Amino acid sequence: MNENAVLFSLSGNPELAQNIAEKLGTKLADVSIRRFPSGETIVEPINTVRGKQVFIIQPTCPPVNDNLMEVLIFVDALRRASASEINLICPYYGYARQDRKAKPRQPITAALVAHLLTTAGVDRVVTVNLHASQIQGFFSCLVDDLTAVPLLGSAVLAQKPDLKNTVVVSPDHGGVNRARDLAVTLGNCPIAIIDKRRKASLEPEVMEIIGSVAGKDCIMIDDMIDTGRSACVGAKALKAAGAKSVSIAAVHPTFSDPCYDYLSEGIFDNIVVTDSIPLQQRFLDLKGLRVVSLASMLAECIQRIIKNAPLSTVYEAYGKPENIKRKK
Repeated sequence: MNENAVLFSLSGNPELAQNIAEKLGTKLADVSIRRFPSGETIVEPINTVRGKQVFIIQPTCPPVNDNLMEVLIFVDALRRASASEINLICPYYGYARQDRKAKPRQPITAALVAHLLTTAGVDRVVTVNLHASQIQGFFSCLVDDLTAVPLLGSAVLAQKPDLKNTVVVSPDHGGVNRARDLAVTLGNCPIAIIDKRRKASLEPEVMEIIGSVAGKDCIMIDDMIDTGRSACVGAKALKAAGAKSVSIAAVHPTFSDPCYDYLSEGIFDNIVVTDSIPLQQRFLDLKGLRVVSLASMLAECIQRIIKNAPLSTVYEAYGKPENIKRKK
């Protein structure tokens, strides 16, 4: 990093921010985050940012509203302190699933959050695997949506170098492109699709599996694991169809309750996620779980933004097994 660039971490994922700073050979700048008895928050830089190119590491992961308000308040403070450019590195973009009106009178909160960030003063947002790429259109500032699929693919290859019997599985029709990208990363493996619908109770139900999975090692790929219910229903359907083994790779480990109970059942032989969201120790202790770090990829992205260089090849350089963070 050059002397005019400053890197901040808020409360969302300080460990990832520290790893990014180490990759960049710099230190995180000091920031004050205080909460008043009334529940209000004030966030401010300790030192001057006048004329600086600022980078904020803050996923809007749970607690979503707290992390979102933190970054909005901090961006306002930076703008009023005369920062020249404000870049938000947001590995996980909360509210992304509220990207359309699925029913009458519903909000489009993904757009609302984008408007809030740009109104506050963000000049650029860097995300990783948005739930829907069209969300980029909600922003009136610059947006770079990186993909962690090559990183997940490298983790799969590190665990299972022989992929002759492997099928990449999309958990629904909407994830086919993501599954195809992983299949290409793994050497053009065949793909399968789980045809799924939700009952009136919102419980997922598998209608059929498109493609051959009998006797195969199946690798499901999704952008996130939330409660884990849909993932486990899909895994059970694959095994009922004769799959030899089922693993899952997902970019964002949201892991909302009762996810731990579902994953503890052991339906998945391996679980690969990134560190876009910090994990509780009980999840880190799950058998077969591997965490791939985004630090190198995001550090390179920041470096290229500073140098005004293209970002299109960032993730190609970091789809390597050494980016896997092993459990201690």
